[in-house]
Amino acid sequence: MPVLVVNRCFSPVSVVPVRRAMVLLFTGAAQALDGADCFDFRRWRALPIRADDHAVPVVGGALRVPRVLHLLRYDRVPRVPVHLTRRNLLLRDHHQCQYCGARPGPRWLDLDHVVPRSRGGTDSWENLVVACRPCNLRKGRSTPEEAGMKLSRRPERPRWTTSAQILLSTRLRFREWQPFLGEA
Repeated sequence: MPVLVVNRCFSPVSVVPVRRAMVLLFTGAAQALDGADCFDFRRWRALPIRADDHAVPVVGGALRVPRVLHLLRYDRVPRVPVHLTRRNLLLRDHHQCQYCGARPGPRWLDLDHVVPRSRGGTDSWENLVVACRPCNLRKGRSTPEEAGMKLSRRPERPRWTTSAQILLSTRLRFREWQPFLGEA
C-alpha cells in the first residue's frame, strides 16, 4: 500500500510503503494528514477505521493506514533522476512509434537507435526512440535520413517533476493525493 510523503511545505517528496510510513509516524518525524487535520501517532491511533480505509493489525486491534504523511523537518524538494529504461522511453514517447505514429501496444514496440550502435550510436535519451517493429526493421542499420524516414520529434531527456514521476511510477492512487499532485 503506497503512502504519499509531503515535505514541510506540502510539496510531494516520494511514495513509501506502509511499513516506512508507520515508522515515520511513530517516531514523530511525520504527521498523518486527513483532510485539513494533522495527527501525531497517539491521536492517529485513536481514530476509527472507516469503510474505505486500509488497516494494519496491531496489538489490541487495527491501525488505520494514512494516505498522506507530512514531514515535520524536511523542506527540500528532491531532484528526480529520470533513469534511462524501456518503460521511461515508452512513457516519454507516449507508447507511439516515432516514425509512423502507430500505437500497436508496448509488446510490439522496439527501442531504436537513431544513430545505429554499429556507427557509434550510444544508449542515451537523445539517441533512443520508440519504433514499431516494421519501422525498426525498415530502418535497419541506417540513419533515418538514409532510410527516407522522418522522426515525429527530436528525442531528448524528459523533464519530469517530482509529482509527475510519482504519478508515472505509482499505479495505485488515492483521492487524498489530489491536492498535492494535481494532474502533473
